[in-house]
Formats: sequence, C-alpha cells, structure tokens
Amino acid sequence: MELRTDYSNVSFQNNGKLKLLIIVGTRPEIIRLAAVINKTRKYFDVILAHTGQNYDYNLNGVFFKELKLKDPEVYMDAVGDDLGATCGNIINASYKLMVTTKPDAVLVLGDTNSCLSVIGAKRLHIPIFHMEAGNRCKDECLPEETNRRIVDIISDVNLAYSEHARRYLAECGLPRERTYVTGSPMAEVLHQNLAEIEASDVHNRLGLEKGKYILLSAHREENIDTEKNFLSLFSAINAMAEKYDMPILYSCHPRSRNRLASSSFQLDSRVQVQQPLGFHDYNCLQMNAFAVVSDSGTLPEESSFFTSIGHPFPAVCIRTSTERPESLDKAGFILSGIDEKGLLQSVDTAVEL
Repeated sequence: MELRTDYSNVSFQNNGKLKLLIIVGTRPEIIRLAAVINKTRKYFDVILAHTGQNYDYNLNGVFFKELKLKDPEVYMDAVGDDLGATCGNIINASYKLMVTTKPDAVLVLGDTNSCLSVIGAKRLHIPIFHMEAGNRCKDECLPEETNRRIVDIISDVNLAYSEHARRYLAECGLPRERTYVTGSPMAEVLHQNLAEIEASDVHNRLGLEKGKYILLSAHREENIDTEKNFLSLFSAINAMAEKYDMPILYSCHPRSRNRLASSSFQLDSRVQVQQPLGFHDYNCLQMNAFAVVSDSGTLPEESSFFTSIGHPFPAVCIRTSTERPESLDKAGFILSGIDEKGLLQSVDTAVEL
C-alpha cells in the first residue's frame, strides 16, 4: 500500500452540522468506538478515517460489518516499513487530511500509534477530544504509555473511564475543567450485540465443547517481539496445556503468527492456532470458556460486563502491569505475569473464584 496524502476528493455532507473527524487504526478502537460512531453520525457531519495500522480483514473489516458501521470515509494506508515510518506517516497523512477537510473537532480513543494523529490537530488549533484518557500502567517501557502521556497532555478535553484515570490526569497537572469521567462505551457495544453473541454457532464450527477449552489471545509487542518474554510466555502456555489437558484455542494475530513461524519454538499439540475471530464469535467463546487467558486491552471491560449480566468467566491477563486498576479492584481479572508459575496459579485462582 502507498501512503495517501491527497484528500481533495474526500466527500462529506455540507449540512450545517459541526464537522467531527474520528481517527481509528486498530480493532480495539473500532470495537470501543462503535456505539459512539453510530450515535455521532446522527448529530455531526462525521468523517471516519482509518490509518491502516491494522489492515488485515480479520483485524479490521469484519468488525465494521458485525458492528453495523459504515466503511471509513478515508483510508490513510499509513503503515510503513518500520515503527518510525508508520508514526511519521500517521502524523503526515492526518495533518494533510485536516488541512483539506477542516474539521471542527477531532476525536481519538486510547493509546495506539494512530492517536498520534492529534499532533497535527494541535498545530492546526483544532479541538481534540480524547476518550480513554488518563489510563496508566506505570511501565515506561511500554510504547502505549508514551502515547498516553502525549495525547492526554495536548488534548483539549480528556474523557476518562474511571476515578483512577481522573487522578492520574490530575497528577499530570491537567486542569479539572478539561477532564470528564464518562465510563467506558464498551458496555453499550456489548449490550447492543448480546443477542448476536449468544446466537453464535462458533462452538459447532470449531468442534469445541462449552466449558472444556481455554481461550487464548497473545499479541502485544512486549510479549511477542522480546525474545525473553516470548519464550517465557509460550513455555508457560505449553505448561498450561499439559496441566489442564484440554484444547487451547489461540486467536492469533499476524504479529504472533509471523513470530511463531520464524522461531524454532514448538507449541503443544493441544494449542490450536486460529485466525483472529470476529467480535460475536470471540465473545461467545469467552462466555463459555473454562478460562480466558489474554493480553487484550478489552479483557477488563468484557469480563466486567459479562459479570454484570450474571455470566462471568474466569479471566487471566498475561501481562506484568495493567492500565485498568479499577477492574482489579472488582476482581474482574487476575494479573498473572508471563511466567509458568504465575500463569498456572492465576488460572487456578480465576477458575475457583
């Protein structure tokens, strides 16, 4: 794909409404923003732009279809040959888009590289609204932590999920009048899709028996790209397969699949590597799993939601830190780390809760 910087032919409704530019790039952003995007289209002239950070259909297109979203008005195709090129392309392409379309405001969510698009908005004096503001895991080695600080500081309005996040924003010296605690929009998305989630026939298609499989998702940069962490985590996953002796369905992102293919590491035969699953199928599998073991950023919200409707599932987060302490406060999931002892103890505890 080639970076797009000419947006002279981008069309939008000139209907007198305020013009809102929403920028996304990964599937967690698409999922969390689904209800917000559909609602804002009723009240604003919305331009939805996708940076191309996740360009695979299974990581992207399927969610627009399942969540009943219009396709983005703009694809930036900003993925470069390396991290520096990608970040530069995102800032460059989004700046050109803003100059051309002249939005009244820009909305981003979270901490991905796509959120760096707001740097251009700041230079153009376009108001910035940041959803999921104030999240902190206190691990400065993680790229998301850097992105959070940048976007929080330069945003005009920070929309925090929790009091924890609000306090973190206050620690940064941000004035109270720029911060609003809104909660997460994920509950609305899950509620709106609950009937489709419950109706999924994914167990029949994959030959799985409810309650007798472990659902696995492992894709984060720190878990996959760092050799020591990769070996520690996947050795622990093999130990988990040996201990529980049941299928482990691995919803495997391209990053993880490529890393496994390029390494000599041998996964236990009980680990079934699967293409990334759609929103309805994945959440149906979560609802009915013996345990869910994941480094996904949506795990805290999903586990909390299903607990709130009386359908909890044992949730284990395979990370060493989390930006969602409010979910830990409610025992929404257990933070296991990435070593064998921690993972096995955490699965045992989660199942017994």
